[in-house]
Amino acid sequence: MSITVTPTHPEFVAEIAGIDLGAALKPADRDAIEAAINRYAVVIFHGQKLDDERQVAFARHFGPVEASAAKLRQRDIKHRLLADEIADISNLDSDGKVLEADSRRRLDWLGNRLWHTDASFRRVPGALSMLYAHIIPDEGGDTEFADMRAAYDALDEETRGTIEELRVFHSIVYSRHVLGFDFSDDEQDKLKGAVHPLVRTIPGSGRRALYLASHAAHIVDWPVPEGRLLLRDLIDHATQPQFVYRHIWRPHDF
Repeated sequence: MSITVTPTHPEFVAEIAGIDLGAALKPADRDAIEAAINRYAVVIFHGQKLDDERQVAFARHFGPVEASAAKLRQRDIKHRLLADEIADISNLDSDGKVLEADSRRRLDWLGNRLWHTDASFRRVPGALSMLYAHIIPDEGGDTEFADMRAAYDALDEETRGTIEELRVFHSIVYSRHVLGFDFSDDEQDKLKGAVHPLVRTIPGSGRRALYLASHAAHIVDWPVPEGRLLLRDLIDHATQPQFVYRHIWRPHDF
């Protein structure tokens, strides 16, 4: 059975069917999936049955898999998942109990509710993020995605000219501090942040896109207050409803 790619949004989201991601991936299917990612940015597979090993094996078809940033900074915490490559986005502790309201792990995870682009605070940022729903809550827990390509296309020419050559310092220490959560000195030593262009060309599609969100701390070589105002304006622009897709999870969505 050949895979099918069905757009659910004209530019931004597609559902892919006719494939079991836990089985061996044929080269033609791998290429078709990558083409869909380049075209739509967000692709959805329903009804997948994956364990951690199979999820990591699938991810490796698209490049090296980084260790979870959470595990790198939470070495003193016992994690439920053995695979270093997978982050446990959950409200449960290592024993499967609901985290206490004042748990440092829970307070750190609250940062996931901010607009963010995964691993932008690393020198080599993530090319792809892969989310898999094992168990979902009875209500809430939706994930929103913002199309930074369409947001860039909608900017006026003057703004595009202003931001074209700008560079931004990204830091998870900054984004968590904004919420009132502070890392220890030892944790901060491991989380140095990174500088990236404010406007990137997306490999595979050639489209231009904004590259910013809550980790974007300041614009390099600009006064910090002025740069942060510009970053805030751009984030507000990029997260308008016409650029946003909300995914309502089903169990075993990937």
